[in-house]
Amino acid sequence: MTILKSFSSIKIGLASPEQVKKWSHGEVKKPETINYRTLKPEKDGLFCERIFGPVKDWECSCGKYKRIRYKGVICDRCGVEVTKSITRRERMGHIKLASPVSHVWYFKAIPSPLSLLLDIPPRSLEKILYFAPDRRREQLFEVIESDGIGLEKGDIILEVEYHIHKKYNEKLKAEPVYNINKVKIFSHKMGDVISEEEDQDLQKIFGKIFYQKESLLSIEEEEESEIEEEIEEAKEGIKEEKKEVEEVKEKEVKNKEIQYRINKIDGLISETNLKRLEEEKNLSLRAKLATQNIEESCYIVIHPGNTPYKIGEIILEIEKLLLSNYDPEFKAGIGAEAIKGLLEGVALDKLILELREELKKTSGQKTKKIIKRLQIVEAFRKSNCTPGWMILETIPVIPPDLRPMVQLEGGRFATSDLNDLYRRVINRNNRLKRLLELGAPEIIIKNEKRMLQEAVDALIDNGRRGRAVLGAGNRPLKSLSDMLKGKKGRFRQNLLGKRVDYSGRSVIVVGPNLKFYQCGLPKKMALELFKPYVMRELVAKDLAHNIKTAKKIVEKGKPEVWSILKDIVEDHPILLNRAPTLHRLGIQAFKPVLVEGNAIQIHPLVCAAFNADFDGDQMAVHVPLSPEAQAEAEILMLSSNNILSPANGLPIALPSQDIILGCYYLTMRESAQKGEGKIFGNPNEVIRAYESGFIDLHAKIKYKIRDSLKDTTAGRIIFNEIFPDDMDFINLTITKKSLEKIISFVYRKYGKERTVDILDKIKKLGFSFATSSGISIGVVDLEIPSQKDKILEVAEGEVDKIQEQYNYGLIMEDEREQKIVNAWTKAADDVVDAILKNLSKFNPLYIMADSGARGSKRQIGQLAGMRGLMADPSGKIIEFPIRSNFRDGLSVLEYFISTHGARKGLADTALRTSKSGYLTRRLVDVAQDAIIREEDCGTSDGIIIRAFQDDGTVIETLEERLVGRITQEEAIDPKTGKVLVGLGEEIDEKSAKKISEAGIKEVKVRSVLTCRAEHGICAKCYGKDMATQKLVNIGEAVGVIAAQSIGEPGTQLTLRTFHTGGVKISGEDITLGLPRVEQLFEVRKPKKQAVISEINGIVEEIITENNHKKQVVINPETLKENEDPIEEKKKIYNIPPDLRLIVEKGQKIKAGERLTVGFIDPHDILKIQGIKAVQEYLLKEIQAVYRSQGVKINDKHIETIIRQIARLNMIYVRSARDSELLSGELVYVSDFEKANEKVV
Repeated sequence: MTILKSFSSIKIGLASPEQVKKWSHGEVKKPETINYRTLKPEKDGLFCERIFGPVKDWECSCGKYKRIRYKGVICDRCGVEVTKSITRRERMGHIKLASPVSHVWYFKAIPSPLSLLLDIPPRSLEKILYFAPDRRREQLFEVIESDGIGLEKGDIILEVEYHIHKKYNEKLKAEPVYNINKVKIFSHKMGDVISEEEDQDLQKIFGKIFYQKESLLSIEEEEESEIEEEIEEAKEGIKEEKKEVEEVKEKEVKNKEIQYRINKIDGLISETNLKRLEEEKNLSLRAKLATQNIEESCYIVIHPGNTPYKIGEIILEIEKLLLSNYDPEFKAGIGAEAIKGLLEGVALDKLILELREELKKTSGQKTKKIIKRLQIVEAFRKSNCTPGWMILETIPVIPPDLRPMVQLEGGRFATSDLNDLYRRVINRNNRLKRLLELGAPEIIIKNEKRMLQEAVDALIDNGRRGRAVLGAGNRPLKSLSDMLKGKKGRFRQNLLGKRVDYSGRSVIVVGPNLKFYQCGLPKKMALELFKPYVMRELVAKDLAHNIKTAKKIVEKGKPEVWSILKDIVEDHPILLNRAPTLHRLGIQAFKPVLVEGNAIQIHPLVCAAFNADFDGDQMAVHVPLSPEAQAEAEILMLSSNNILSPANGLPIALPSQDIILGCYYLTMRESAQKGEGKIFGNPNEVIRAYESGFIDLHAKIKYKIRDSLKDTTAGRIIFNEIFPDDMDFINLTITKKSLEKIISFVYRKYGKERTVDILDKIKKLGFSFATSSGISIGVVDLEIPSQKDKILEVAEGEVDKIQEQYNYGLIMEDEREQKIVNAWTKAADDVVDAILKNLSKFNPLYIMADSGARGSKRQIGQLAGMRGLMADPSGKIIEFPIRSNFRDGLSVLEYFISTHGARKGLADTALRTSKSGYLTRRLVDVAQDAIIREEDCGTSDGIIIRAFQDDGTVIETLEERLVGRITQEEAIDPKTGKVLVGLGEEIDEKSAKKISEAGIKEVKVRSVLTCRAEHGICAKCYGKDMATQKLVNIGEAVGVIAAQSIGEPGTQLTLRTFHTGGVKISGEDITLGLPRVEQLFEVRKPKKQAVISEINGIVEEIITENNHKKQVVINPETLKENEDPIEEKKKIYNIPPDLRLIVEKGQKIKAGERLTVGFIDPHDILKIQGIKAVQEYLLKEIQAVYRSQGVKINDKHIETIIRQIARLNMIYVRSARDSELLSGELVYVSDFEKANEKVV
């Protein structure tokens, strides 16, 4: 077997039975594995040494040949080749099946290739493959006339039998038979006495016109003597009637002949006899056509001969038997054998021509099916595969070392599930062989064939069809498919994710004294990771004679080992990774610094990229081995080269928490401090004065900068010392936001190296002053405002008014809810404002919140003001607010209301993590082929960029959207006519600002969405790489970067659907956060779908009917500028009662705009406005979700994913004509053009 050490790709296809035999080194005939006494593999079994190779290197099974000198010799006694035992990982065997079986993948896939190719419904196919009976209801016929074909007059036959006999024997005559439900015989004449029951029957049969009756006895008010006379007369009459009844009974005996004819065959009667009986006047019949349920094995027609059946038609066993007797050419079969016969009869080229012809004539749903069939047939033709290979005659047996059997303590064995599955197949196959040799009854053979089919199904994909085969402890056995698929499968577990040498993991702690590119590596860990390097150096420096001695020296930890280790580590970068690795910054390279202890030290500024904190997080260390890997780690992956986020181009290595606190404290300004008003000429004077205690850190002093005096503080001068001399003096109190702007500016002006150096200085300065400030929180820092009670009183009064308005019916329920929520929200905000007014500038709580180091003003409100409104588990806001704060403590009721939010938060976080991880994987899957393939695709197309707005709120400014784009048209100042940015130029921050200031509202730029690159994307359409701030390089995997940029902040998005002020949809939950992003990327129809206008026009009228149904009438605009009048009909839209209207009478409306609340269905936009409008809508909506949560993602990442979903470079083939394309198929524009060129 040829061993491939390296390959670029693998192709998966169907293997022919011949190919399976070529791979094989012998047939596995027995289900045995190893001998229980000798523990050696059994001959011809699943571990046979003759087939798979020797268990021991260079030794045959019987021991006749040992050692390498007999290499390649095949033992004449045991038949084992003398070779290496590793062949047991490579050599395959095979099982020759007694009866063909179908491959479950090709039968059970959706859509089923077998079903499509043969054009047989999957359910019918299943009955054939698994020998299942078919149930049918057949009409019954009675033979009237026969011609000696095994049928006699009076025989009852099925309709199907009748039709087959009739086709081949025209003399046969038969009639349908009927089932008689009810028979009544009447022999009454005028004057007869009848019972009440008979009276009712006669009424039903003859009706009131033909049937009349009189009461036998009526009693009136007469004299007693007269009554007695009448009674006597009646008695006489009854005696006479009695006689007549006896006569009727005699007549019934005479009618026994009729009764006999009716009951002759269990209530069945022929059509002729039925008509005869119906003619009898004294008889009432109720009859219906006789049918019979039959359940028999079904067969598939392979060769119809001269019969009226078609190839692939499903028939019953009785039909098969009759047709075989009449037509020797007729052939039908059952099981995989029959399907194989059909597949071998498929002429692919002929079928393609037939399907293409059929495609021209059909439309609708049938077209889709034909296209699917054509795709499968074309795929078979192009791959040179025979459809018959989907039916297996030979099953490959994978090498035994890939399905091992190991001995446990106590003499028991643990084995791979595959061995059990193979054993089932071999057992059933051998039993079937034996039954066939013995000529067993067909019913037993069929059952055995079905069991063999099920055994092979379980081996290939257990549980795909029917119940899974269970092993010990009711656990489903792992089949071949299970070994490949899922998180624990071969691909994701072993090929994409491997356990590697030269790696370790440990807990992380902060390393405040490290440089940006350094990490602290524990000495013990480093010694273990770099052990081979240390041992090599010990031998090279003659400190050890050989590697064995060197190993002992290392294990003893002698002093010389540590000095060598220090030298090695200095030039060798290492990789640090924190799971989960959500984006590429989850793995970065560092220069290690040896530290004492067992914890890895990391620089505080790289925590944001890793999303790490120091509450017990762990990190993994990896050592790049080859020089190329080391160079790559140092140039591309070093933390100091990755300070910008690939998602938005903003610095990700930003100071936070303590560092911001220190910088804020350092740059604060306060009146009446020591040294106020003093004038200084240079920074050294200021620092000396501060250190000597002449001036206070926050005192207002004057400082000479470039021939002018500035009011500043000593702290601000110290802060400015870390920046370059030519940079403008930063004279403000430093907060998180201002620090972000400063670092972005420094990066743009001074480059990466200077920025990293400044970041380290800021870190040192921040930590130093955070420490010396001595800031901490105490309970006394929480000051409850005196105005709180008054604010709550006002809010209560307002809520009472709202409730009163609702009680009088002035406002609706949802309006009442909204107003109450707004009233309490305002009260909570007023309390927060009151707290902040009362807090001094130097209150630690205020410093922390105002600087952005930790917490927010809202949290201060919860600590010292009021907690406010809380939401219940469904997300609905509870109208009862929590008036207490944490300083005073909550009441029991308030405490229980609070628990909702806390629990919901924890549950949401757990669910969000897995959901966003799954979204990232799907995004990577869809965008992995989006790679920068060329410099310029040469397209003249582009997109118009405007500021993104939603109901007046700016989601994204024009300036933000323009940066890093290449123009497709010149950007000209409308006032001066000056060209601000030329055609094909990159728009940087300065140009974007100029465009914005010039009042330009829209600019045409190149975009990933309109790129015409045949494969992948071109650099010009993509624009600037956000992480490097330069034009993107060819070969950059922008699709994966886009997927990571969108998926990584996914955990920050809310999961739930919940009510929010102002955007509530008539009491219904609205979808926000992660579910909304998923909905948009999947382009699903939203639940609360808005009604949108299909035309430009004016809302003419809004009709409201009694039962609250509404209609909106839109009158189209009759004239457009410089155009002829357009004739369009009025559009009337029915509005569902649960959707609130957002348009008014007389309002102008554009096509694609909403008439009601709710989300727009992207499919509607496609119909009305086209593909570009859909792309813009998806981009805007996705950005709205992320921006609402404060997450910034550059448009181009979302565009890259949208390009893969709503493609401009793919088109729908309306008519294929003579090309190889299929009508109704989606193809790339380039493939379409090539196909056209070919035809022309």
